[in-house]
Amino acid sequence: MAFPKVGNLAPVFKLKDQNGKEIDLKSFRGKKNVVVYFYPKAMTPGCTVQACGIRDYKKEFSKVKTEVLALSPDMPEKLSRFEDKQGLNFTLLSDPEHKVADKYGAWGPKKFMGKEYDGILRTTFILNKEGRLVHVMDKVKTKTHHDDVLSYIKENL
Repeated sequence: MAFPKVGNLAPVFKLKDQNGKEIDLKSFRGKKNVVVYFYPKAMTPGCTVQACGIRDYKKEFSKVKTEVLALSPDMPEKLSRFEDKQGLNFTLLSDPEHKVADKYGAWGPKKFMGKEYDGILRTTFILNKEGRLVHVMDKVKTKTHHDDVLSYIKENL
């Protein structure tokens, strides 16, 4: 599956967050930049490191008028537990049927311990205030993700 084209409007979606509230990507247009990042599974080591980095940079993202939306196939109840356990302060979205991940090209073949399977490809998409896709990060490092994303936004948006 291919990523959406940089420069085009990002594929829109409505998904439930960790509190069961429906979040519409369109609601941010004209107001904020948006970071849409896909991660495989809440409460796993790499995903926790990545989420905690975003949590710790919340004020920095606010300064550059940027909203962070993290998507995984987990159900809202599990996302709520993840939020509580790690003190997360941003939106976690549930995409259990991976429809949004498919639209963004963030679902596909993976390999782990010699086994091949389909799953979430850890990928980040940066959208400008108009809702246009301006950058795709497909080589995400969980430990520096927050800093890499913030640096890109500061330098380019």
